[in-house]
Parts: sequence; C-alpha cells; structure tokens
Amino acid sequence: MKSKTAAMAIMGLSTLYFLVPIWWLFVGATKSRGDFSSTAPLWFADFNLGQNLHELVSYRDGVFLRWMLNSILYTGGAALLGTVLAAMCGYALAKYRFRGRELIFNIVLGGVLVPATALALPLFLIFSQLNATNTFWSVFLPSLVNPFGVYLARIYATASVPEELLEAARLDGSGEVRTFFKISTKLMFPALVTIFLFHFVAVWNNFLLPLIMLGNERLFPVTLGLYSWNTQVNQLPELRMLVLTGALVSILPLVAAFLLLQRFWRSGLGSGAVK
Repeated sequence: MKSKTAAMAIMGLSTLYFLVPIWWLFVGATKSRGDFSSTAPLWFADFNLGQNLHELVSYRDGVFLRWMLNSILYTGGAALLGTVLAAMCGYALAKYRFRGRELIFNIVLGGVLVPATALALPLFLIFSQLNATNTFWSVFLPSLVNPFGVYLARIYATASVPEELLEAARLDGSGEVRTFFKISTKLMFPALVTIFLFHFVAVWNNFLLPLIMLGNERLFPVTLGLYSWNTQVNQLPELRMLVLTGALVSILPLVAAFLLLQRFWRSGLGSGAVK
C-alpha cells in the first residue's frame, strides 16, 4: 500500500512538473501587457486572449500565420515521408537477408547516437556548396532522416510480421512492395504511429537547423520566428505578449496530433496483449 501511495505521489509531482509551465503559458497569453507584470503569474486577470490573438495574426501582415504554415509544411511532409522511409528501411533490415545487413544496422544505430547539433554545420556546408541554403529544401530534406525510426521499425517488424505470412503472400503472387504496403504496414501500424509522432515532435521543435540554414524570415518555421521576436523584446516591449500568445498557439498542433493518434497506440497495445 505504501509503495502504491509513493508511486502515485511521484506521478502526481511529475504531472505538476510538466503541466505548470503549460498552465503559466496559457494564463500569461490571456493577459494584457500591463497585467502580465503586475498580477499573479499563475492566475488570470482580465481575459485578453482574443485581443492578443488578433494582434498576433495581424502583426506585420500576418507573418506568424506564414511561420505556422511553414512549420506545418516542414513537419507534416517530413514526418510522413520520413516515417515511410524509416518503415521501409527497418522492414528490409528485419525481413531480408543480405551481405552487410548488420553493418548497415550498426551504422543506423550510430546515427541515433549522433546529436543533431553535430550535423548542423556539415549540412550547412554541403547545402552551401549546392547553393541551396536559404531555401525550403535546406530544412525539409535533412528532416527526412530518422535513424531512431529505422531502429524502431526493424525491432517491431521482427516481432510483429510473421515469416509464414510473408511466404503465404508470395505464394499467392503478391510482390514485395505490395506485400509491404498491404500487409506488413497494417501489422506495424502502432509502431508507425509512434515513429510519426516522435518525428513530428522532433521536426516541429527543430530550431538549430533552420537558424543556420535560413536568412529569409518568410521561410522561418514558427520556432525560429518566435525566437527572432523574443530577441527584440527589449527594443519592442509589445512583442512580449505576441511571443507568449504565439508560443501557446504553436503547441496546439502537437497536442492535436497526440490526441488524434493516441487511439492507435491503445489498439496496438490491446492486440499485443491478446497475442
């Protein structure tokens, strides 16, 4: 009983640790500039969220909406294509026998261990040689790479896709590509959702790569755009509330993605328990 109480207390403290900053952000985004610095930080004053949102979307001809669109394009496209590529690579490493397979997998594991900050400068030098910096592709193409997704796809494909089922599909005349997309992806779907969400969050929160690659603010993702505003707060105090409100709006796609896709996790866990 004591251990259960201690576990519940730890989980409760952990929940508070993660939720208090979000609560502070929400409360702060509802205040006016004067109320923000003169009222309790964790409770409401005059509810000014609507006015703050209006100022946010109208500031400088709606550049924030442009940044949000950029983030959706960078993140949605990279997460979707990156998940497909990671799933195909992990599936191939799990189900096909060929020379150098383990070497390739070890290289992929090495890629998981390399921090993104270590790759930012080499990527910039490569794209600068191609005269491709300060373009959409300089952020989008590197974001497709997902070594952890490859690793997870291989582990899940090994455990969830029976060899007998693949052999039966081949005997029925199904090609390898058709077997992968029609059969294997359905069995791997909980893992694909996990890969997509991890990739989505990583690309959405990516800051260093756009900072190095992009100079045109019309190409900025929302993370870099809000950072550029935050660096000007001392000169333009009105930007403080725009940064707070923009930060609140910027986390909504992440929340929506988790809420919409969590049911696939539950179904995957349930099917695994039955097996």
